[in-house]
Amino acid sequence: MQTETTPSANLKIWNRLQHLPLGKWMFSRAVCLKAPYFRTIHPAIEELRPGYCRVTAPNRRGVHNHLGTFHAIASCNMAELAGGMMTDATIPSTHRWIPVGMTVEYKAQARTAVTAIAHLHSIPEFGSEPIDLTVPVDVSDESGNIFVTARITMRITPRR
Repeated sequence: MQTETTPSANLKIWNRLQHLPLGKWMFSRAVCLKAPYFRTIHPAIEELRPGYCRVTAPNRRGVHNHLGTFHAIASCNMAELAGGMMTDATIPSTHRWIPVGMTVEYKAQARTAVTAIAHLHSIPEFGSEPIDLTVPVDVSDESGNIFVTARITMRITPRR
């Protein structure tokens, strides 16, 4: 049975800031202050709602590998950011989450800015029992070609 459906603090803040000038930029920067390793990819959270998150990042030298393409681990960072923010926006404020596993497929190279999309096709019930939620994330280049797919397992538990 679904528990309280009060949105997470992050989703409340997003909903207030997203329509303001520089609101998405401020929100993205605040996320990077809370989790500094995301700063390395210079992400911009473009869309956030229960069951969906879209994050973009520029193609710049700091995310390149030795071949001059978007680095595999930078792509994993994109996937984890999109998946984590989507999970946070989806679960009720009475619950918490933590990633416990991730599988990644590298399908191609990217030489452009990238977009990571985490999207649930259906939102499960969050009750008193812990659940493992598999979050699919696709990372694509500017042409929409998916070059990385990730499946992140998020453990969802009620807050103590």
